[in-house]
Amino acid sequence: MIPTILCYPKCGTCQKAVKWLKANKIEYNYRAIKEENPTVEELIVWIKKSGLSVSKFFNTSGLLYKENNMKDKVKILSESELIDILASNGLMVKRPILLAGEKVLVGFKEDDWTDLFSK
Repeated sequence: MIPTILCYPKCGTCQKAVKWLKANKIEYNYRAIKEENPTVEELIVWIKKSGLSVSKFFNTSGLLYKENNMKDKVKILSESELIDILASNGLMVKRPILLAGEKVLVGFKEDDWTDLFSK
């Protein structure tokens, strides 16, 4: 199965992740997160597979996160409300997201990616 990476081309972390995939000769599908927002259904599955809380899927350094005062909202809104917010705009979502079979990695931590692809 060919993994899929959800990225925003102007994101430095996404650029590093794509460069790493190419350097390691890993074939992948690219999905532009701004043009093709994750759906509510996808996010529900990815959150479960990742083992992370929904709050870990937010791009906390992004302008949208700050403008919408999400720091406080993630503490009080329900998981379904937060998923709806994530699904409303791909730039609200932390990236890159790597989908590889039953594994979902959020953000680019080289060690985690190396572990995943060395199996």
